[in-house]
Amino acid sequence: MIIQLKHVTLRYGQLEIVKDINLNVKQGETKIILGPSGVGKSTILKAILGLLRPAAGEIFVEGQEISNLRERDLVRVRLKMAMVFQHGALFDSMTVGDNVSYRLRELGLADKASIEKRMREVLKFVGMEHAVGLKPAELSGGMKKRVAIARALAPDPDIFLFDEPTVGLDPINFFNVEQLIVKLQKKQKATIIIVTHDVESAMRLAA
Repeated sequence: MIIQLKHVTLRYGQLEIVKDINLNVKQGETKIILGPSGVGKSTILKAILGLLRPAAGEIFVEGQEISNLRERDLVRVRLKMAMVFQHGALFDSMTVGDNVSYRLRELGLADKASIEKRMREVLKFVGMEHAVGLKPAELSGGMKKRVAIARALAPDPDIFLFDEPTVGLDPINFFNVEQLIVKLQKKQKATIIIVTHDVESAMRLAA
C-alpha cells in the first residue's frame, strides 16, 4: 500500500472530527472520499500530509509511519505528494509561471533552465501554456484550478491529493478539470485521493 490509515482518530482541540477510520490506497489507484461538507474529509488529507497529527492510530506513506516524525523529516515525505486545494491557493502577486515553478525553486530541486523547462511542460499538460505571464486575477476559476494542478505536477510527485477539485466551477470547466484528473490517471499512472461531495463526479473519477 502506498498510503494506509489504521484506526485513525483526528481532533481539533477536544472536538473529534474523524473517529477510528481505516484507509488503504494502492500504487496507481484513485480513491474517493465522498460525503457532505463538514464531516472531516479535508481533515483526512491534512493528516496524510502530516499537517495534523492523529489523536490515535497510525498513518503510513510508502510504508513509513509519519505520525510522530519531526517537521524536517515530514518535508521529505511531502516531496512525494502534491495537494490541489479547493480554491487553487495560488499566490496573487506571482505570475502563473512563477506559481507553477515555486516549489521547485524554493526547495532547490533543479537548476534554473530545468525549472523553466519543467514549468512549461506541465503548463502544456494542463492546456495553460499561453498564460505563463498572467497573474491569477486575470484567470477564470477553471483556469486557476488547471494552474493549481500544473503546480502540483511540477515536482513529479507519486501521490496527488485533491480537495473538492470541481466545486464552484461552471459546467465546461467542471468537465475540463475532471478530464485533467483522468489524464493524470492514464498518462502519469498517479496515485490519487479525491475529496468530494459530488456523487456523480465521484462515480466518473473512480471508474
